[in-house]
Amino acid sequence: MDPKVVYETGRLVVRDWADTDEDRVFDIYRRWQVSRWLGAEPRVMSNRSAAAAVIDRWNERNRDSTYGVWAVEERDTGTVAGTVLLVPLPQPSDGTASKGEVEVGWHFHPDAWGRGLATESARGAIEHGFKAGIAEIHAVVRPDNVASLAVCGRLGMRRIGRTKRWYGAELEAFLI
Repeated sequence: MDPKVVYETGRLVVRDWADTDEDRVFDIYRRWQVSRWLGAEPRVMSNRSAAAAVIDRWNERNRDSTYGVWAVEERDTGTVAGTVLLVPLPQPSDGTASKGEVEVGWHFHPDAWGRGLATESARGAIEHGFKAGIAEIHAVVRPDNVASLAVCGRLGMRRIGRTKRWYGAELEAFLI
């Protein structure tokens, strides 16, 4: 069964994950230059079986048609370039009440860097969220992640400052 397509852009097909994506997921997340930006305590994916488990978890999350963690496939080659996500932000770690905040994010294989794919896929995710009735969408980025900070700028997101509100780490927060 083919994975469900969530949306398409000029160069990309954004879709659910397929079991055949396991090798690529492992290849993306086993790399420190990708994983160093993710989570409160970044770590690389240690084995291929972890890729299968994460694909199952992401596809379970993708059952709600508004939110998801999706594969970004290049239309011309069929190569999975990375991941784009549109998900509710976790309960704030600063003890404040959650206001239903939603996050857009992206993680790409280094061979896909520098070609505008993160911006293109994230712009599509933002449009997808707005069409579903989401009023505001956040991005949270480690302050030294220059590439992702630039993506936020290209997306027209407004910087709202540094925060430890989510993920237990100091992050630059953006809003659109």
